[in-house]
Amino acid sequence: MSVDRDQVLRSAAALLTRKSTSTMDEVARAAGISRATLHRHFAGRDALVRALEELGLQECEAALDRAGLGEGSAQDALRRLVKELEPAAGLLAFLYTENQLFEGEAQNEGWSRIDARLAALFRRGQESGEFRFDLTPAWLTEALYGLIGSGAWAVQDGRVAAKDISYMISELLIGGARRRVES
Repeated sequence: MSVDRDQVLRSAAALLTRKSTSTMDEVARAAGISRATLHRHFAGRDALVRALEELGLQECEAALDRAGLGEGSAQDALRRLVKELEPAAGLLAFLYTENQLFEGEAQNEGWSRIDARLAALFRRGQESGEFRFDLTPAWLTEALYGLIGSGAWAVQDGRVAAKDISYMISELLIGGARRRVES
C-alpha cells in the first residue's frame, strides 16, 4: 500500500496544531498508518517537524504570491494576505512555537525570504503614509505572525468564529499600524 506523504504531513499538522506535544505514535494513528511506516518517511520528530516546516514555507510563499502584495494599497494587500494565510494558520501557529526551527545555523532560509517580503509590504505602507513610522517593518512582521497564531488557537478553542478571524486579525493589525494624521 502506497502512503501519501502529503496526506501524512497534513494529518500530522492538524494533530500537532491541536496538541503540539503529540508523540510519533499519536501522529501515526492520526495519519492512519503504523508507527513503522511513519518512521520510514520521517526518522523522528525532528525530521517530521522539518518536513512540516517545508510545507509551511510552501503554504506561506503561495499565499504571498496569491495576495498580490504590490497591488493596491498596502492595507488592502495586508487584508488579502491574511485571508490567503488563513487556511495555513494552524500549521503556522505550530511552527511559530517550534524553537528548534529558529535557532542556530540550521535555520531555513525560507523564513528570511518570507520575512523580507512581509517587511517590504509594511515598508511600502510606511512610504505611502498608510502605516506608522515608529513601528519597524520587522516588528509589524512579528506582530502579524503572532496574530495569525493567536487567531488559529482562538478558532481551534471555539472562542472565535472561523468566519471572523481574517477580519479580526487584519483590522487589529491595521488599526495599530495605521498612521494617524494629526490636525
